[in-house]
Amino acid sequence: MGMCFWTRQHLAPNLGIMASPEHPGSPGWMGPITQCATGTEQEAAATGPDLSCPGPDEHLGKDSHRSQDPQKGSPPKGGRRHTVRFADTPGGPSPNSSMTTGELQEYWRKEKRGWRRVKLLFEVASARIEERKVSKFVMYQIVVIQTGSFDSNKAVLERRYSDFETLQKNLLKTFREEIEDVVFPKKHLMGNFTEEMISERKLAFKEYLSLLYAIRCVRRSREFIDFLTRPELREAFGCLRGGQYTRALDILVRVVPLQEKLTAHCPVMVVPALCAMLVCHRDLERPAEAFAVGERALQCLQAREGHRYYAPLLDAMIRLAYTLGRDFISLQKRLQESQLRKPTPWGLTLKELTVREYLY
Repeated sequence: MGMCFWTRQHLAPNLGIMASPEHPGSPGWMGPITQCATGTEQEAAATGPDLSCPGPDEHLGKDSHRSQDPQKGSPPKGGRRHTVRFADTPGGPSPNSSMTTGELQEYWRKEKRGWRRVKLLFEVASARIEERKVSKFVMYQIVVIQTGSFDSNKAVLERRYSDFETLQKNLLKTFREEIEDVVFPKKHLMGNFTEEMISERKLAFKEYLSLLYAIRCVRRSREFIDFLTRPELREAFGCLRGGQYTRALDILVRVVPLQEKLTAHCPVMVVPALCAMLVCHRDLERPAEAFAVGERALQCLQAREGHRYYAPLLDAMIRLAYTLGRDFISLQKRLQESQLRKPTPWGLTLKELTVREYLY
């Protein structure tokens, strides 16, 4: 407490001074850590291994032991009572929960019932003919809805036949055997703009997306996820680079929920988009909203201290916490400790890192 009091008493009122490495306790102070050279590390591909869900074996600590009933000096009725140490799982038992074997088994039965895979439904709701100077084509409106409960964040996007065709060609390069029974709507030289043909293709594309999504390796592939999210993300990051933060946010707010649903097996894939939202909110002088999005991004990164976004994100969060009058010292300590455990080259700010995403 004494040290914290001293630090807060000596904080400089100017944030520019606070960001200086010479001022201990400031958001920019790095302590004994040497400033690292600019560099990045590429993360694993989207088709990496699944993230395991917590289970009973992962939460049982080595210190679990038999506890005597204080009244009778024997194990309580209903089975042995154990002192169980649980990880910090939201909504889970306390870290030192005492439960009988039967109670523990019942708890995990209830937990597993909640571990249902996110399932998405695809609808091709409508279509419109778009004419340009040198081309004419049909744009199909795709609606993506999560099943199991009311989905307030249903995604609505538009794709043309050539977009579906590109997806099919890309998938055939990697998943030819897996999708050999998936029928792709044939291309016609004539009659593409008739009402009958458009209605037929709407149904065909709905079936096509549903069949692809039913194949686990396909729905988790970079090709499938990019088909549903990349055009919107490219537009959003283009707006970010151009300083159109409000427009960028409007797009990101719509596409990020869909990206989160598609990448539940690998949450780290959403980090660039979340960090882009943080940058937009911050530059629009909305520090509270920026901090909230940053917390979501840190949760996605978890303990990936070597990820290229980890240190720049923590650095941005330290400055936001200071601006909001929140605890930034714990975030500083977290950054310093991670750099001591696993020094990671980083010299780019969070904004400098995000503007390099989705260039092509």
